[in-house]
Amino acid sequence: MVIQFIPCLGCLPWAWKRCCRVGSDDSKHWPLTTLEEFEPVPRICRLILSVYEGDLSCPRFTPIAGYGINLGWIVKRVYYGQTLGRTPPYFIYTDHTNREIVLAIRGLNLGSASDYAIMLDNRSGMQMFDGGFVHHGFLKSAIWLLNQESETLKTLWSETGCSYKMVFAGHSLGSGVAALLTTVVVNHLNRFGGIPRSLIRCYAVAPARCMSINLAVKYADVINSVVLQDDFLPRTSTPLEDHFKTICCMPFFFFAVWMRDVYFSKRNLHDPRRLCPPGRLYHIVERQFCRCGRFPPEVRTACPVDWRFEQVILSCNASSDHEIIWIAREAQRALDLLVEAEGNLTVPPREQRLERNYALRVAQNDAMKTVSMDGLYVQPMPESTEADGNLISQTGALESPKSGLNSSGQTNWDVLYEEIFERNELGKLTLKETVLC
Repeated sequence: MVIQFIPCLGCLPWAWKRCCRVGSDDSKHWPLTTLEEFEPVPRICRLILSVYEGDLSCPRFTPIAGYGINLGWIVKRVYYGQTLGRTPPYFIYTDHTNREIVLAIRGLNLGSASDYAIMLDNRSGMQMFDGGFVHHGFLKSAIWLLNQESETLKTLWSETGCSYKMVFAGHSLGSGVAALLTTVVVNHLNRFGGIPRSLIRCYAVAPARCMSINLAVKYADVINSVVLQDDFLPRTSTPLEDHFKTICCMPFFFFAVWMRDVYFSKRNLHDPRRLCPPGRLYHIVERQFCRCGRFPPEVRTACPVDWRFEQVILSCNASSDHEIIWIAREAQRALDLLVEAEGNLTVPPREQRLERNYALRVAQNDAMKTVSMDGLYVQPMPESTEADGNLISQTGALESPKSGLNSSGQTNWDVLYEEIFERNELGKLTLKETVLC
């Protein structure tokens, strides 16, 4: 009995640690993002959400603040029948307000066999690309999409004066395709008329693990991944094939993966074939440990080089945090808080501290105000060396001495200080008797 109890006792710390782990722990040491960095994210999320709409003139998701797009700016929209099963549906949109050309790709459709085929077309180390490893099915889909739309995107960029940003965005399945599409574009900029790398951006929302860690860091300047709290897809390295074989018993699958992660070894992180979420990570945090309900969201950001959401969180929100509608709403809330915080910041002084202190001294010497100190009122001497001797208020009896003036006729506060104060036996400063009488 004792022998059986000892192993159970040894597992308790591990089990307690895993039960207490929440989504916010993954990014607790990351710095908060800035308004400038996060500003495009809610807008891009709403554009991705538009791909899910059947009729854009009557959208179903109107509760989102600022939702809605200009139908006249939609260049092209492609549905399932037109993609031939090679890629999820997408649309191309020219945002003249923000000077962006956006290609947005929708996520997995549970009723589409072609989407499953794309996700399951992969094995560990199956596809090498640019010195690393990528998801084979996502890369094939990205190359097909690039071959179909490269001329359209190149023409749009030329017509807009070669100054608009080229933005690729996707959710879930679409995030992996968009991320690898971005890497292909960056390596073939000549196909877009020589567009600079600085004008290319990718936003992978609820990203799938689609590239090895070296590529994720290499393209962190152009690829941005957005994760909401406990989202399961960026966190598990389990092959996507296993996810969808168990789609009918997903809670049991989550629990099995969670139990496996109890004994997780960091040695697996050094496997060069291991796929991870791409680019720079933005983690939207809105729940805390042992605290009920949602709180004002905050966004933390980093580009980690070793640890990228490696453990599944045992949470009832693991699947709901993957939905694009929730990500869009919480991203908008987080942006509103950033805007509010930015407006409340104190504006830094235009002058340097030394220059400001010098200007204050000059102004103080030119027109000093009456100084009040424990009932003693001392009025500064005029700049003239021939000062009147009667500069005392009715409550005091101190006559400002001429020794309190320097050669320029201004008050010498050091001399005046010594004539007003003295130290007692205990070393404390007190007013002289001549001042108090």
